[in-house]
Amino acid sequence: MKILYLDLDSLRPDHLGCYGYHRKTSPNIDRLAAEGVLFTNYYCSDAPCLPSRSAMMSGRFGIHTGIAGHGGTAADFRREGPDRGFADRLKSESLPAVLRNAGYKTASISTFADRHSAWTFNAGFHEIFNIGENGGESAHEVLPVALKWLEENGAADNWFLHLNFWDPHTPYRVPESYGNPFEQAPLPEWLTEDVFESHLAKEGQHSIADMNALAKTHYSKWSRHKHAIENYQGLRHIIDNYDCAVKYMDEHIGRVFSLLERMGIMDDTAILISADHGENLGELGIYSEHGTADQATCRIPMIFRWPDGAKGVREEGLYYHLDLAPTLADLVGASKPARWDGSSYAGCIQRGESSGRPYLVLTQCAHVCQRSVRFGEWLYIRSYHDGYHGFPKEMLFHLQEDRHQQHNLAEHRRDLCREAIYLLNEWHDEMMMTMEFDVDPLWTVMREGGPLHAREYMEWNHKKLGY
Repeated sequence: MKILYLDLDSLRPDHLGCYGYHRKTSPNIDRLAAEGVLFTNYYCSDAPCLPSRSAMMSGRFGIHTGIAGHGGTAADFRREGPDRGFADRLKSESLPAVLRNAGYKTASISTFADRHSAWTFNAGFHEIFNIGENGGESAHEVLPVALKWLEENGAADNWFLHLNFWDPHTPYRVPESYGNPFEQAPLPEWLTEDVFESHLAKEGQHSIADMNALAKTHYSKWSRHKHAIENYQGLRHIIDNYDCAVKYMDEHIGRVFSLLERMGIMDDTAILISADHGENLGELGIYSEHGTADQATCRIPMIFRWPDGAKGVREEGLYYHLDLAPTLADLVGASKPARWDGSSYAGCIQRGESSGRPYLVLTQCAHVCQRSVRFGEWLYIRSYHDGYHGFPKEMLFHLQEDRHQQHNLAEHRRDLCREAIYLLNEWHDEMMMTMEFDVDPLWTVMREGGPLHAREYMEWNHKKLGY
């Protein structure tokens, strides 16, 4: 089987046409979605970038791998210690290693490992292509490497290519010459002038006030970021440029698809489209960031087109991104490591059979320390460190009626908060009982001074104020 995995950084599903977005951002992705299975409730177990991709490629929760944040002890895989043999476990237990041992040529075109010093991410790949921009590259810089690899290897059988595009990640770096295809398109309906006014009063990381400060400093060298948001229409500087990034990336993905078609292998290639995490674009008053354990950050797209598999299926069940590893292992007939935490949904891919989980627990420890529980129509968020956002300890949102998390119902629905806490404790007990360690990395982050980016934010503000 030929397998192409498109890993699209910071991509929100609800900014794609196939997920119902009103702007035409993704015609190539949308076309592929109609040919396979589209998952509507697919989540990264651990956010953001480093914890998410580490969980996905290892098939294990961050509480088990030890990776929960972007700095300190909890940014590294747990050491195996005296039990380590000649090779570590990742050499045989990572998703690429499992595929390699099943006879697949495995390759990654990504700067992710370099950006985060996440060298364990590379475990199991035969080939790794790092174009050297540390995650700052645009689609037009990644595409030539991808096309060359496919031209040289695509006609063979049994390969797995991880292809990583970064465009929807801040800073939004689409060339200025691309213009703005969305300048006449309406903003998302939920972002009303009243919502905007409430966000103007918010402080903290990636609030509007913070984004305006960054426009003069950190982001000033990117033309799409150098404008302050002074009024409601100024939100276009964020929403339009994010959507431009998605559209620009989609056009380059279309060129990948065109090559596969010219080579005559498009129909024989399994194509997966997903992300490491989403992006807050106003939710909780946060813009252009993925720093919470909420719906905007943790819900990600998953489009799975498998040759001879189910077509036109819209799957509503709850799934973790780390469920991908056992799913691919089952689909290619590879043996699965016993330590993997994921559950296979191969039956959904092959026959459209739903196999979602009863609830999910999501963790974020890079900008805040939060765990959330996604159950039924609800999202419960518990903050251990608020990242200087002023979040209450508990938040509860009814996603069916309030998918952009505007109304915290925690004080009114204590019954549902108690149910969520029970589920969180049930999950935590299972996690702690199924590993040889006795330390939860969330608490490691707390004991080491809090989330890395929250500490950086406070240090930057103190320096700005002359403290």
